[in-house]
Amino acid sequence: MLPVLDLGLADDDPRSFELSLREAAHGSGFFYLVGHGIENARMHDVLRLAREFFAVPDHVKDEISQLKSPHFRGYSRVGGELTNGRVDWREQIDIGPERPAIEGAAGYWNLQGPNLWPSQPARFRETFEQWERTVSGLGLRLLRHWAHSLGAPETAFDDAFATAPATLMKVVRYPGTSDHSQGVGAHKDSGVLTLLLVEPDSTGLQVETTPDTWIDVPPMDGAFIVNIGELLEVATGGYLRATRHRVVAPGPGTDRVSVPHFLSPALDAVVPVIELPPELALQSRGVENDPDNPIYRTYGENAWKSRTRAHPDVAQLHHGIAPAEQRSTY
Repeated sequence: MLPVLDLGLADDDPRSFELSLREAAHGSGFFYLVGHGIENARMHDVLRLAREFFAVPDHVKDEISQLKSPHFRGYSRVGGELTNGRVDWREQIDIGPERPAIEGAAGYWNLQGPNLWPSQPARFRETFEQWERTVSGLGLRLLRHWAHSLGAPETAFDDAFATAPATLMKVVRYPGTSDHSQGVGAHKDSGVLTLLLVEPDSTGLQVETTPDTWIDVPPMDGAFIVNIGELLEVATGGYLRATRHRVVAPGPGTDRVSVPHFLSPALDAVVPVIELPPELALQSRGVENDPDNPIYRTYGENAWKSRTRAHPDVAQLHHGIAPAEQRSTY
């Protein structure tokens, strides 16, 4: 069972909350967050609207195909994304900050641009733009507690988010299947932290607690599932280490709907490295050195790495990046 943290206690006893926050992130890298102040009814409304979108006809979904977006926004059909070079069995919409594209952009600056919004259902854009603002505020509140718990000023990460944060949100459905086991393959998240909203009674999310040891992470009503990303690993010299996780594809006759929110700074933000107190520095494991998955301090580089790998068709079509030993997703 993952730790359960109550943010509602932070105002009365911030020291105790921050200790629990630090220990959860240092240990499993994952925890449940309750007491966050977002009403259950609103969380359920977001999930209901997600389901309404996935129920529209395919031609409506394809109006916003990600193949139309050089910014990796819009709808990816089932099987339209890769993790570790293997097909993920899910369909989804990718949503980022609504900003104009940069003329003549190179590299990760191509990630800035407008979203592709579906024509159905009604209120989709309004609801998810409001959701992004609310959950981003929650994530920044957590991040300030984290900084303080690590011996830094609570504002340590503020500059990275002060202008043009590049947060990414996905609206995801994993259809039931007997032919695929990989809903999404084992991976780490490339940003700072992730707040996951998932339907009650869903199954499939698993976290790697020790090498090749996986535990199931069922939803908890009214709670977010929170995990740290690669940039917090960099910021703490590996004292906090991003944890691999995956989703096992649901069986026939079932499915899974979730809305992950990846809190991320500006594309050109360089994550600050916190000077840890000696007693914490002694427990640092160092930033993982994986030649197949380099971790960059500049968020845009880390995100560009992940997006071009996950969507090689978009990368090749719009940016001329040939996939390296990866099969096409379309």
